[in-house]
Amino acid sequence: MPHTTAFARNQWYVAAYSHEVGRELLGRTILGETLVLYRTEEEGTPVVLHDRCVHRRYPLSEAPTRLDGDRIVCGYHGFTYDTTGTCVYVPGQKRVPRTARVASYPVVEQDSLIWVWIGDPALADPQTIPRARHLDSPGWVTVRGMEPIDCDYGLLVDNLLDLSHETYLHGGYIGTPEVAETPITTEVDEGAGLVRVSRHMDDAECPPFYASSTGIEGRITRWQDIEYHAPCLYLLHSRVAPVGVVPEPDGSDPGGFHTEVTYAITPSGDGKVYDFWAVSRDWATDDDEVTEFLRANNHTVVMQDVNALNLLQRTLGTERHGYQELSINIDTGGLAARRILARLVEEGDKPVEKVL
Repeated sequence: MPHTTAFARNQWYVAAYSHEVGRELLGRTILGETLVLYRTEEEGTPVVLHDRCVHRRYPLSEAPTRLDGDRIVCGYHGFTYDTTGTCVYVPGQKRVPRTARVASYPVVEQDSLIWVWIGDPALADPQTIPRARHLDSPGWVTVRGMEPIDCDYGLLVDNLLDLSHETYLHGGYIGTPEVAETPITTEVDEGAGLVRVSRHMDDAECPPFYASSTGIEGRITRWQDIEYHAPCLYLLHSRVAPVGVVPEPDGSDPGGFHTEVTYAITPSGDGKVYDFWAVSRDWATDDDEVTEFLRANNHTVVMQDVNALNLLQRTLGTERHGYQELSINIDTGGLAARRILARLVEEGDKPVEKVL
């Protein structure tokens, strides 16, 4: 069996995008816990409950289960639950058993993401959720999606913290030779659970992803600055500009194009992970053709990762016991992330202080 990354339970994880949660019941599984998500009728507040009726374990996210106001009516025998998970009605009797309740989970809606806390509710501090303000800030346009991957979530963390694979796996889209050839710098804040990996290319080929969307001709300067906030949020601050365009003293960047690439890495269960992806830009915001180009191309890139990681998971499952993994300089960020994830589990899942 391949190595599995342990789950840090007392942490915030993205369960859905805001637009996915409404008056239709939505089922998701996070850290092996089955969840049902919906919004209240009047305030539109997100609610997250355990997705199994206490009576015969019927999934509350599945038809014919329905909402009656803010209450869920189980589609199997009619047990009815309020937003706290308390059963308020049992058919055929007036008395509701004291143990008739399902778990409810702390939930925060922020930056167009629905964050859920699976661990001890007493430790759930919304202030520790890292920000991704560009996802719903004025002046930014975002394309987004989610793909489930049949792999250990640690493999996706490895993938995103080592972008040298763009040269080989994503050639013709976002990869050029310079990505793999340019050394990285890595900074690690163990206490904050933060890993930064930077790659600055002063003279690089412009990949089709940017050439077609920005209109840049010729070679470019290209900066990739990663922030990984363990365990869930990954931010890639991407900058491209024609060679010779340099920032002004105030930090503004005439002629440059800034793109924020966001991933939420949410373990679904052992060997399964939700890959929430988004690409945000503050340029050509009124150009629908650019929006659709970025949506289609980034989906293609994501699916290349999905296929590679599905294959890698299956391959690791066939390896002989005790095989030796080889790591090199480009793995520095990924190895730091592994240490942080292991520490979050070993230290009893104490929430980290996020550096924003």
